[in-house]
Amino acid sequence: MVANEFTVDLRKALVFQVGHLGKAYQEWVHQPIVSKEGPRFFENNILEFLTRTVWWAVPTIWLPVVCWFVVMSLRMGQSLLEVSLLILAGIFTWTLIEYCLHRFLFHIKTESYWANTAHYLLHGCHHKHPMDGLRLVFPPAAAAVLCFPFFGLAKLLTTTTAVPAAAAPAFFGGGMLGYVMYDCIHYYLHHGNPSSNRAKYLKRYHMNHHFRVQTLGFGITSSLWDVIFGTSPPALKASQKKN
Repeated sequence: MVANEFTVDLRKALVFQVGHLGKAYQEWVHQPIVSKEGPRFFENNILEFLTRTVWWAVPTIWLPVVCWFVVMSLRMGQSLLEVSLLILAGIFTWTLIEYCLHRFLFHIKTESYWANTAHYLLHGCHHKHPMDGLRLVFPPAAAAVLCFPFFGLAKLLTTTTAVPAAAAPAFFGGGMLGYVMYDCIHYYLHHGNPSSNRAKYLKRYHMNHHFRVQTLGFGITSSLWDVIFGTSPPALKASQKKN
């Protein structure tokens, strides 16, 4: 736990400690501590509360919002078939967003005090404490803030293409549904006991990312984009060659 003469004290609030690790932060944060009991982040009880989210809060809060956006497109004149296709397009688009966020933002290299602190809050805590069930899904308040730019992007796509404006809500709703599926699947991969072959594969794939090769295997709900962009872990590449 000692790096560059700084020791992280796991008995104290962590967030404002980790920045002091400097260049050693990357090595420290990728040495997981396997425990269902998560660490304390902040001394302030309100801030600490805001960092903890039960998994079922995600579908409870966001599925009604998904339905609202879908109904909006129907009321604006889109047919049921068109809305269904837009939802599927939104889900598919989310898988690419998921991959890009995980690869290029969540695994960005940091060294400075505030960059390390921000990274730990964003994703580093999940790699350091991968079984912390209350810090696995995205906090609703943070997700709500991100809704605005993503909905703006959906509207921009409709204004710069031949797609009617009525398509934007359903497309955005599909993307949001993809996000809900992602967070629920992610939680299940850490804490569930899958029985189907597909679920077992995804669990092995994601645990490989946490405990073996943390610089590869960025897909959570699908390994598709890892295959396309060449970031599949070695075991997957080997199995593909055999096939």
